[in-house]
Amino acid sequence: MAAAAATSPARAAAWAFAAATCVKLLLVPTYRSTDFDVHRYWLALTHALPARRWYTDASSQWTLDYPPFFAYFSRLLALPAPLVDASLVSLPVPDAPPSFAYLLYLRLTVAFSDLLLLLSSVLLLATDALTRRRRRPFLSLALVLWSPALLAVDHVHFQYNGFLMGLLLLSLHFLEQGRDLAGGVVFAALLCSKHLFLVAAPVYFVYLFRHYCCGRGVVRGLGRLVLMGAGVAAVFAAAFVPFLYYGQMQQLFNRLFPFGRGLCHAYWAPNFWVFYILLDKILAFLLRRLGFNIQIPEASFTGGLVGNSSPFAVLPKVTPITTFLLVILAMSPCLMKAFSKPQPRHIIRWVSYATTCGFMFGWHVHEKASLHFTIPLALIAMDSLEDAKHYFVLSIVSCYSLFPLLFENQEYPIKVMLLLTYATLMWVGFSSHFAAKSPQEGKKVNESGSVVRKNSFIGWISFSYLLGIVAIELWSQVFHRYVFGSRFPFLPLIMVSLYCGVGMMYSWMWQLTWIVRH
Repeated sequence: MAAAAATSPARAAAWAFAAATCVKLLLVPTYRSTDFDVHRYWLALTHALPARRWYTDASSQWTLDYPPFFAYFSRLLALPAPLVDASLVSLPVPDAPPSFAYLLYLRLTVAFSDLLLLLSSVLLLATDALTRRRRRPFLSLALVLWSPALLAVDHVHFQYNGFLMGLLLLSLHFLEQGRDLAGGVVFAALLCSKHLFLVAAPVYFVYLFRHYCCGRGVVRGLGRLVLMGAGVAAVFAAAFVPFLYYGQMQQLFNRLFPFGRGLCHAYWAPNFWVFYILLDKILAFLLRRLGFNIQIPEASFTGGLVGNSSPFAVLPKVTPITTFLLVILAMSPCLMKAFSKPQPRHIIRWVSYATTCGFMFGWHVHEKASLHFTIPLALIAMDSLEDAKHYFVLSIVSCYSLFPLLFENQEYPIKVMLLLTYATLMWVGFSSHFAAKSPQEGKKVNESGSVVRKNSFIGWISFSYLLGIVAIELWSQVFHRYVFGSRFPFLPLIMVSLYCGVGMMYSWMWQLTWIVRH
């Protein structure tokens, strides 16, 4: 009986992963972004050139701008490539479109690297030995592996976020189990693979310092601090010492932190800065109408805000240090909680909130960064009805905000069906799960204004907001061209960013409120 119970999560995970893999194989011939060309070049670069030339080579516009561990990962993926197509790892990369074998190989490397996400999810799904909580429901695993946002970004658009999220979840698993040293070392490996996870570093530092090092006596505490520091330092040394030896650290850090790119990406991520930009535009318009001489910067609604500056007509210019301070300020309630009462059972929430702060207030944020908090939050979405309602709205908003990434007509039914299928899965799964709770719990939920019938579990405000997404999509796909023709091509993107920004602000405030109250 115990053995059957132990293997049940693994069997369920294998089934869920197999189903997701079938979908990924169907997505092989779909649209691929320039990120495909980027990773295609990185495979060839790391295979054909020695490590000393990885961060100095400028023969292509797709220069390597990820930390060394990801470069090693690319080299590992490139090892079997000559057996499939020698042009996969040859420099210069051919200009001709890739063959089907070429395309299939790269697509399969993404699917293969998702095995780490599967492993981490299964470990987090299993019973928590530290808190002796019940095993997380299978639906939590399905929400991770079947995430439409992850499928769209990795297996259509083309990236390796599943592998990176697997590292993050593995680190969180170790922390939940009280294995802090292993959790810190794995997180260090994640930072050496993708530096954008640095936004979670303050939470990790405070939590590990208080939970692993403090409260155990001075001598033992110092010993643990030295041990943790040595483990993390060893990981960073393995990543960066070779390039320190080559005298390339300045070049490497310039690649990793290109602050000249500007405050926002070409497509504005749905965060706080969308509202800041919009307020600046409104104030400039009103002041010009009142007779003030306001110079309008070249970057506009129709051109996007991208480049080597962040121009504003009225409001103060935003600098990288400003965004850094805002992120730390927004994160401070979480840091205080982690310092005053470090609890392993809250670590997923704290890290998710930290990455949410980075998404909302960070510099040059990509819309794809919402995966950094939506994937971990999926694991705790069924901890309570309030968590489920929050995740239901957040996951839909996050996925819809990625729709502009897949802009070709043939991918439109795919992204819509992925989102609708996932929303249906959540609706049925959450409604059934919480409707099966005790009548007393259902009564309490009803008193708070929520509906716990099997066919409905969200309030009218959330439902109305989600219906607004349908209206935004109808305007973007149908009515915009009839009203404006070819004018204002950036307007639909602004509407998506702004409307999804409302949902993201709600999620940030909801997470903040939960952390403060608990």
